[in-house]
Amino acid sequence: MIDRRLFENIDWFLLGLLLFNSLVGVAFIYSSSHYLPGNYYLRQLAWIAVGLITLFLFLTVDYKILLAYSYYAYGLVILVLFGMLFLARGIAGAKSWIRLSSFQAQPSEVAKIVLILVLAKLFSRDKGMLLSTRDMLTSLALVGVPFFLVACQPDLGTAICFLPLLLAAWVLAGLKRKALIWITIFLCLAGGASWRFYLKEYQKRRVTSVVFPGRDPRGAGYQTLQSRIALGSGGFLGKGYKKGTQSQLRFLPARHTDFIFSVIGEELGFVGAAVVLLLCFSLLRRVFSSVEKSRDRPGIYIIFLVGAMLTFQTFVNIAMVVGVFPIIGIPLPLLSYGGSSLLANYIGVALVLNVKMRRFANI
Repeated sequence: MIDRRLFENIDWFLLGLLLFNSLVGVAFIYSSSHYLPGNYYLRQLAWIAVGLITLFLFLTVDYKILLAYSYYAYGLVILVLFGMLFLARGIAGAKSWIRLSSFQAQPSEVAKIVLILVLAKLFSRDKGMLLSTRDMLTSLALVGVPFFLVACQPDLGTAICFLPLLLAAWVLAGLKRKALIWITIFLCLAGGASWRFYLKEYQKRRVTSVVFPGRDPRGAGYQTLQSRIALGSGGFLGKGYKKGTQSQLRFLPARHTDFIFSVIGEELGFVGAAVVLLLCFSLLRRVFSSVEKSRDRPGIYIIFLVGAMLTFQTFVNIAMVVGVFPIIGIPLPLLSYGGSSLLANYIGVALVLNVKMRRFANI
């Protein structure tokens, strides 16, 4: 069990930011879905409760113990992801979900946390100043397997979220400039191959709609156009809570999930959207500033990778909403509706808190 003295070292400000951002999300989930069956805001509140319980459970276990069992967890996640390709029922064309009574769980979100622990364990043992070829190839394989399995579901958005974890670990491990050039060339070639052999026509249309949304205003460009209209119509101060026409009249799709920020911009305007972004960035800053509080190399990797996970999802979601990035189904951390995503974010922050609160333990 946790030593009571460790509670003195918990970053309560970070925990408060986590909870406050989540409750802001609940408020706008209610605004954008209160007229729909399902009580999404109540479900989100239930997931917040589950997330808090899980967070405190993770705090009771030293992160070094979690690292010790990370490879076992990785193996289990791979088995689950592989089994889902054959056993899971398709929802919206993807086999990404496991139904648990009235709730649905997405194992690929848990895979992000497991990858953070596995990469932290792998790179923490290497004391060199530069990334070794062995560790580079090993980490590439560790991330490549779940990436492939999730992409085959197909859930390209979640699969892409694995890549920033790998790149962040490489940067922290001392990635050579020459290797970065080769990686860039490889990604360009992989992107071209994916366009030719992997991406479906609707996915290609989503990419082209970023530049030319008006070419297909009722198809691939519809979400981008409606999101821009919602943000623009909010003006400086917004239309008021629960008074956004694009969301309340159901023109804006996925308004309580991927496009929750469009609802915020329409109802609270530029000022409200800026405040919400400030809250998001305050959380990210607090996470990254925690790196210097770590007592060891594994802790540094854990905090940095959690920060990379949250930062990537935040920036990509905002870029999707404003129409400068293809729509690939990445939710806005803590604000968008989605229990699995919320739980993964809570566990990620729990790992950060775990590292910080034990920085004086056994020293």
